[in-house]
Amino acid sequence: MTVSEYLEYCARELDREGLCFGHGTDNPRDEAAWLVSASLGIPVQALAGAAGEELEPSVAQHAEKLLRARIETRQPLAYLLGEAWFCGLRFEVNADVLVPRSPFAELIADRFHPWMDAREVTRALDLCTGSGCIAIALAKHLPWMQVDASDISPAALAVADRNRRLHDLESRVALVQSDLFEALANRRYELIVSNPPYVARRAYEGLPREYLAEPALGLISPGQGLELPLRILAQAPEHLAPDGQLFCEVGESAGALEYLLPDLPFTWLQFKHGGDGVITIGRADLMRHRPAVVRALENLNDVL
Repeated sequence: MTVSEYLEYCARELDREGLCFGHGTDNPRDEAAWLVSASLGIPVQALAGAAGEELEPSVAQHAEKLLRARIETRQPLAYLLGEAWFCGLRFEVNADVLVPRSPFAELIADRFHPWMDAREVTRALDLCTGSGCIAIALAKHLPWMQVDASDISPAALAVADRNRRLHDLESRVALVQSDLFEALANRRYELIVSNPPYVARRAYEGLPREYLAEPALGLISPGQGLELPLRILAQAPEHLAPDGQLFCEVGESAGALEYLLPDLPFTWLQFKHGGDGVITIGRADLMRHRPAVVRALENLNDVL
């Protein structure tokens, strides 16, 4: 069987089993390409050049084992491989961290243009860093920045530390264990990015098994998915420089956030390569509307 033939077989099997795709790919063909290229030990971009080659028995056996594990366990392929890609960079991943997939990759590649001049940023914070992918991508693509990366989970920070070492960034990416801003007193940043938990528990319980394989700590936020995003909005002004900017992903909670805070001048970002539910807002606007954010946080369970 050739590489091309096995790729087609693999895509058919993934499609037939009705799996959920959303952890690095969004369709069975791309997932099959990732699985086969990983089994061959080549970049997925090189797969076309190997299409006519015969698949060696040992490679076929390894690929089939991965395919069966993906189908039977519904684990994201990234967990089975122990790696994922974000912003063109390889990262170690396991079940202690979410699989990287944030639209922040596009923002970083575009250097946050046109929303801010990233050349003026010397210190940045990645809040709820997980695997460290956003912080490390910031440091790699914007090499003049010093980046703090915080997370409440020691297990996640251990993964982030290995990824920081993988990319030789120990001197430019600092890891901090913190419940949001709790351990970041007196630190100020020109840029804060955050992909916090924003999924309501009820919504989480209805997610496909692939998402349930991820750490609930990285997905679920109390208060119908809004408590953590609202805490970030309320506390961020204390940690932003005077002209600082916050970028925060709120995903499926976007509509509820707009309902709660209709007067806040959020800019909702649009992406060329998919993704939504990301806001940006400056420190001055956050300060001006902070009383409304605090009220929304205090009355959260009564309103929704």
